[in-house]
Amino acid sequence: MTCVAVVDFGTGNLRSVCKAIEHVAPEVDVLVTDDPERIYSASHVVFPGQGAIGTCVRAIKEKGLGDVLLEALDTKPFLGICLGLQALYRESEEHGGTSCLGVLGGEVKHLTHLNGVERWPTELKIPHMGWNTVRQTRPHPLWAGIASETRFYFVHSFCAVGDNDKEVFGTTNYGGLFTSAAGCGNLFATQFHPEKSQHDGLILLKNFVHWDGSY
Repeated sequence: MTCVAVVDFGTGNLRSVCKAIEHVAPEVDVLVTDDPERIYSASHVVFPGQGAIGTCVRAIKEKGLGDVLLEALDTKPFLGICLGLQALYRESEEHGGTSCLGVLGGEVKHLTHLNGVERWPTELKIPHMGWNTVRQTRPHPLWAGIASETRFYFVHSFCAVGDNDKEVFGTTNYGGLFTSAAGCGNLFATQFHPEKSQHDGLILLKNFVHWDGSY
């Protein structure tokens, strides 16, 4: 039976993620947990997050979740959301430089430091909060039934800039171009919040629950 473990780092309210998954797949068990054994035994893993990357990385270490997360990233359908995408890169500029998990190629920058942005447009507020389009750059099973240039909901001040085109599945422009969907193998991650993105976000979550991790 499908069991989705939503990893709890103590960095935000996970209720909306769980409720969205339960809505699209009522037959699936959904549990919020920081227990390595429960994460290990789950069939699918969701790595959500809000707040600061330093708090997230510190929680991974303090809760002893590093090994089980790396195991899940190798063996299970794995979905990162928002901070859960940023933590998969090598390093984040936040807090003067924070080492992350290094699963994906690239780094996390403040929005105002995006390549090609000489002067940040004053009309674009930080954080980037609200609806914006995602251009699909590569096909993926989680994009099934979702058109390119669909609008999703974002809340963030930092963003990923992927340096491996094969790992970038979607981009968004907000004063500059950043990676808004990324992945490799059984991993897929989004900067936007599918659980807050209404119809198309729910389609993505349903696709994830029924995904076997193959690509």
